[in-house]
Amino acid sequence: METVQSNKTISWDEKKERLKSIFPAITDSDLQFNDGKEKVMIEKLAYKLDKSEDELRYIIHAVL
Repeated sequence: METVQSNKTISWDEKKERLKSIFPAITDSDLQFNDGKEKVMIEKLAYKLDKSEDELRYIIHAVL
């Protein structure tokens, strides 16, 4: 399957909805993003989803 890259910037709210559709186990509170606390959120999500932090960052930044 071919992937098409778009120049459109996706908002965090859109990414949250996409993540919740991919990983039904995560909640809005899991995805609460506070300034300066990205690392904490990534660590918690990585643990909950049994992914490495690098894998999760890739999913959030590249796939979505």
